[in-house]
Amino acid sequence: MISFDTADEEVRHREAPGLLHTQGFSTDIYFPRLGIGVVEDEPERLEAFRGRCAAQQRPMQYFPELTYYAINAGADRDGGASPGAGEFTWGLEAVQIRRAVQTGVAGAGVRVAVLDTGFDASHPDFADRSVVVESFIPGQGPQDVHGHGTHCIGTACGPWHPAAGAAQSPGYGVASEAEIYSAKVLGDDGAGSDTSILAGIDWALQNDCQVISMSLGADVPQVHPPYVTAGRRALEQGAVMIAAAGNNAHRSAGDHGFVGAPANSPYVMAVAAVDEQLRIANFSARSLPHEGGEIDIAAPGVEIYSAWPTPQHYQSISGTSMAAPHVSGIAAVIAGASGLRGQELRDALISAAVPIQGAAAEDVGAGLAAVPANLVSESPTTGGGMAGAGVPGTGTAEAGTAEAGTAEPQHWVITVDDEHLSHIDDVVAQLQEAGLVVEKVLRSLGQVTGYTEGASVQSDEVSGTHRLSAVSGVASIDGAQRHSVAPPDAEVQ
Repeated sequence: MISFDTADEEVRHREAPGLLHTQGFSTDIYFPRLGIGVVEDEPERLEAFRGRCAAQQRPMQYFPELTYYAINAGADRDGGASPGAGEFTWGLEAVQIRRAVQTGVAGAGVRVAVLDTGFDASHPDFADRSVVVESFIPGQGPQDVHGHGTHCIGTACGPWHPAAGAAQSPGYGVASEAEIYSAKVLGDDGAGSDTSILAGIDWALQNDCQVISMSLGADVPQVHPPYVTAGRRALEQGAVMIAAAGNNAHRSAGDHGFVGAPANSPYVMAVAAVDEQLRIANFSARSLPHEGGEIDIAAPGVEIYSAWPTPQHYQSISGTSMAAPHVSGIAAVIAGASGLRGQELRDALISAAVPIQGAAAEDVGAGLAAVPANLVSESPTTGGGMAGAGVPGTGTAEAGTAEAGTAEPQHWVITVDDEHLSHIDDVVAQLQEAGLVVEKVLRSLGQVTGYTEGASVQSDEVSGTHRLSAVSGVASIDGAQRHSVAPPDAEVQ
């Protein structure tokens, strides 16, 4: 994997392919929206190429390609579905789906890309839905013969009132009116590579998908840099990448596991799984100590009932794979109601999360993912959206900055552009002069974290965001996410 991690489109689209071609590397697998390509060569030649790129102030990184798997904890032992009683599954009830039902907000006009084992487009519950399918597995079509992809799409975008199961099937999908984009990036055996997954991400961005859901992973604790780049590019282009945290824990035996790739990348949301009692699932991975390795949010992931390929139609399975599409569906609902995109949409998901009593942030992040209580049914283009209170980016203050009069400090994640990485200390000094209290300098990621005092942000006509953005070498500035442990007397709503 070769990565040119830069926000400069000219470099990604023209200069990087030219550099690869000049050195004899193939550009057959190169994704200009991401600045990532796949080549096959000896490490010595790649290292020499890295040096030549650095000399031209076009820093390049290279990494071995990984293999990824669909990460579910298995189907019911009897192989059947367990829908439970009620109008909706327990998972939908837990994420407050009735708030969306009452207002009729179901993700209409929002495109959700699910990168998985494909989709059974013949499923009767999706006969009247907008579904676009594509396969990135050589020799295999987009049809899902595994089941995992259809199940995840069902949870994210399935119906509130299923057709195939009639009265026997409860509603099981969050964003029941979202446009579905299914990218088959894992083969019929449930396995895939960086090549197929990155191709799916690039395809999703090409199709202007606002939500990219990935219930897949590799059990490696280290951040895999291609997904740092891909996640950053996605946010810049108005998309949120959401991934399953991983099922490598065995908590009952004292093993809490760790968040794997790609969920452990800083710009990808990592989703943990809880059961019907809102307890952390035995298999659900715990946060890592490094930047990006944190659990961001939790969602239902135990005995989740959803769609399955024909002729079975439905199945109940468990895993963080089942939790991630709940969050992706909520993202689509919020995006449809508010018009929020990219970082603001990610912030809104965290803001709407409900603390879970007695749960640690390292296990559930901000808490249980939920549909916000302040949804309205009007389209944002006609003056609707979500009420500004509690939803970042919808009030009068600039997203990520304090509203006038507040004294709360504002936390930031600042990305340094490629040309200034070798002089990051100079950038840090300028940020401090601009009012940033520096907390961490993450040299390997080219990032600086810190905060500005709320009282000074609105002290004149220039906001804190603009002060920091004006510093030479700053590529982007994002509001930092803050996690907190629920108080002992908190109630799950």
